[in-house]
Amino acid sequence: MRSIPLQQGIPTSPQEFVSQYGEAVVSAATTAILFLVAFVLIYLVARAVLVRLTAGALDARGFEETVIGLGKRVAGAIALFAALALAATVAGFGTVLAAFATLLGALSLAIGFAAQDLIGNFVAGVFILRDKPFAVGDWIAWPSGSRDKSGVVQDIRLRVTKLKTFDNELITVPNSELSDNAVTNPVADDQLRIPFTFGIGYEDDIEQAKDVIVEEAATIDGLKGDPEPDVILTELADSYVGLTARAYIDDPSRGKYVHTLSAWVQAVKERFDREGIDMPYPYTELTGGIDIDNLAEAEQARADD
Repeated sequence: MRSIPLQQGIPTSPQEFVSQYGEAVVSAATTAILFLVAFVLIYLVARAVLVRLTAGALDARGFEETVIGLGKRVAGAIALFAALALAATVAGFGTVLAAFATLLGALSLAIGFAAQDLIGNFVAGVFILRDKPFAVGDWIAWPSGSRDKSGVVQDIRLRVTKLKTFDNELITVPNSELSDNAVTNPVADDQLRIPFTFGIGYEDDIEQAKDVIVEEAATIDGLKGDPEPDVILTELADSYVGLTARAYIDDPSRGKYVHTLSAWVQAVKERFDREGIDMPYPYTELTGGIDIDNLAEAEQARADD
């Protein structure tokens, strides 16, 4: 870029202004026009090519529209910065471009450190949308601190996932928390097994109890017969014999799981009561006696009072 020569005196007429500064003004205008034309052409071509290539690559790998849209915006931003840099080089702004690149690098480093959690959530959101460990409407559970949390997925975004708990509370969870922990999705398959351990007394007939549990499962709407429900002895506890029953439900959901299990347990309990099968509970019995020393002296002291 040609520098504007400094001349003494202030022009007093248009002719003098043109004589002193005309060449410099023409040079500056030419440089500006060259920069604008180069920027527009490079940007339009780069944006068209990068956006199309990015969208095609993401779509071929099965990414959802949310991720493809983000990829298009990133490709457009890259095309913008590339067009600025190349247009500045063509126009002869090499020194300005070098200073700008240094400043941009320092700003990028500072922003990267300050927003690393935010960036981590975006990256986690991309992988969640790509791998699809759960979908909107799924009931999921994940560890959070010292206890597990669960809920039904309402919305999956790039930064957060929104879930509704079974107390009708809305939870907004950072995607990094879901991607960094083991997420349980009980409804990922078309079937879900319902296990429950029934306790009977040591004096009760185990085979009779097993038959009752299986027969009552056949009367519950929602419990399917294939695979058939089964019962196995799994525990000899202090006060009961544990029989673990297992059955399956179709098209599982949290509500269907809870209501089906409740109906099954209630039906078995009522049948056990009718057939005299005990469902014992733990209790503690204290035996022995208490010795009191100096009972006579204690009674005399009470009488004196």
